[in-house]
Amino acid sequence: MVKAHPGFDALSVSARTVTHTYTTVHRLPLFLILIASFLYLPGCETTTSSEPQQPNIIFIFTDDHAPHAVGAYGGPLAALDPTPNMDRLAEEGMLFRNAFVTNSICAPSRAVILTGLHSHLNSVPTNREPFDSTQVTFPKLLQQAGYQTAMIGKWHLKTEPTGFDHWEVLPGQGHYYNPDFRTPEGRVQETGYVTDIITDKVLDWLQSDRDESKPFMVMYQHKAPHRRWSPGLDHLSTYDDVAIPEPATLFDDYEGRTSAAKTQEMEIGRHMDFNWDLKVRQRPDSNRINLFNRAEELYYRMNEEQREAWDAVYEPKNQLLMDEDPTGDELLRWKYQRYLKDYLRVIRSVDDNLGRLLDYLDESGLDENTVVIYNSDQGFYLGDHGWYDKRWMYEESLRTPLIIRWPGVVQPGSENTDLVQNLDLAQTFLGIADVEEDPSMQGLSLEPLLRGESPADWRDAIYYQYYEYPGPHMVERHYGVRTDRHKLIYYYNIDEWELFDLESDPDELQSVHDSPDYAEVREELLQRLTELRTQYRVPEEEAMP
Repeated sequence: MVKAHPGFDALSVSARTVTHTYTTVHRLPLFLILIASFLYLPGCETTTSSEPQQPNIIFIFTDDHAPHAVGAYGGPLAALDPTPNMDRLAEEGMLFRNAFVTNSICAPSRAVILTGLHSHLNSVPTNREPFDSTQVTFPKLLQQAGYQTAMIGKWHLKTEPTGFDHWEVLPGQGHYYNPDFRTPEGRVQETGYVTDIITDKVLDWLQSDRDESKPFMVMYQHKAPHRRWSPGLDHLSTYDDVAIPEPATLFDDYEGRTSAAKTQEMEIGRHMDFNWDLKVRQRPDSNRINLFNRAEELYYRMNEEQREAWDAVYEPKNQLLMDEDPTGDELLRWKYQRYLKDYLRVIRSVDDNLGRLLDYLDESGLDENTVVIYNSDQGFYLGDHGWYDKRWMYEESLRTPLIIRWPGVVQPGSENTDLVQNLDLAQTFLGIADVEEDPSMQGLSLEPLLRGESPADWRDAIYYQYYEYPGPHMVERHYGVRTDRHKLIYYYNIDEWELFDLESDPDELQSVHDSPDYAEVREELLQRLTELRTQYRVPEEEAMP
């Protein structure tokens, strides 16, 4: 369902354009005025440019960016104005209110986007497996259709990128400072901050390396805001003078849910490392010695100038913490403030660089025929339930930001509330490019939604499955179904269920799975879950009970 932005009227835009044309050429004969006015109508422009008429596509992708840390999505953090350029993109495009992932973890999400297939079919159910690069992917199909393709930034799929005319990618997770890049010619190290450098490379490719006779598709993918949250030098002190609002569930006790919620290892209070996560080098009592060593390695990866600027900001604050030595709830509150400020600082650099890209598109004239998409590999816990990280089917990690600007097609300032997933992006890219959809892909093209249509047969439920257990943060394996109001989750290794009514319990604090009042809803959801597992060809190793 699409909500229009108030005051937008395409006909009035056309009328204003015609009026301007008339006042400019009022001394010409009438028939010339009419011709000139007609040529200025939207969709009727003539051009002698060599630029291709198929839309260009720029896919801007971040790692672990929660929608509730994007100003346009609202919420308590919006008052901090964390993302003015993302908000601008939403004002000029469409914001999806109900965008979800199929598997809330980094590499699997990337594989889903490339292939349009659920994790059990695309070779990457967890962060451990290498991506099967022989598969059909949307970049390969765009290449075959004449698009020039580029992949720049975080890849995180172990094997080399395929389907790209140009690629420069971070090895593994990459580094925030002075990062290495893998290229077809070998590994190179750059000096500077990774978010700025990735943007520099994208702009260099757009300005100097692309073939202007072809449409292009660029995957512009950031490391940020992935853990360890290391702000750029220009944002080390951003938010110093504000207190970040605490979520209502920061001190969650995990009652009302399955045992899985109590056995995780992702609590800010118990599991965040002083050095690795919180930059307190005076406290070497790391939870795990390897995290301490990795934190020191990253600190000394900086050059002397970078370390001096870093220390000038962090060391006085850290010493104040040592002097005050808070404990219990007050220490949790301190950790939350340090974590969220660093997280938002890292995002601010992403937003600054999005502004650089949008400005370049405007100045070069590419903005009129370029679709710009902003997305993240999943959501993230920003102290919600006392957590950081992702993985769960709970709302904060299941949701992802999705904003799409398509000039001349998407109504500026519009919002969509249909259930969409990252599974849909591959088919969407093909639809935007007017390339035939691939029948093997399992997603739905968002193109009709972008055009303001409301297909009667659009999905009424989404399927989710998480596989990585045992593993980091110890989140139990689970799968489930979500409709517009309810969510049913099955933790199949421990045979426990949860059912949430998202209307009456949006924070998902109390499962009603065993409530007699929800018996009918439970049966309907179980039936829908069975249907979706059949539809998506989920193997029966994790059979329904």
